[in-house]
Amino acid sequence: MASRTASPLVHPDTDDLDLFKIMSALTDETRLTIVVTLAASPGLACSGFTRDVTASVLTRHFRVLREAGLIRQHDVGIRRINTLRKEDLDQRFPGLLDLVLKESVGRVEPYTNADSA
Repeated sequence: MASRTASPLVHPDTDDLDLFKIMSALTDETRLTIVVTLAASPGLACSGFTRDVTASVLTRHFRVLREAGLIRQHDVGIRRINTLRKEDLDQRFPGLLDLVLKESVGRVEPYTNADSA
């Protein structure tokens, strides 16, 4: 099935993951919460995350996470599915994602209204 958008989704290769882009992406509380949510419930559609921000703002957060290499997105019908790139991140920066998730405890809570694909 063709993508929902005319331009392809950009996902950096594992070797091109940049620690500073990753850490910069995680400084935003909404993006950190998205990562924590995906760690708890992989394979969620964008539409199920939050109603606290507009769709365009949420789209930007997902783009920043994707372009930093934290998440992978793919389209299934009209839904865009999100997964963490844990294996890629562990290969490039062993233990980084586990540390981020450990340190996020008490800072953010996973979204509970997230719909699975």
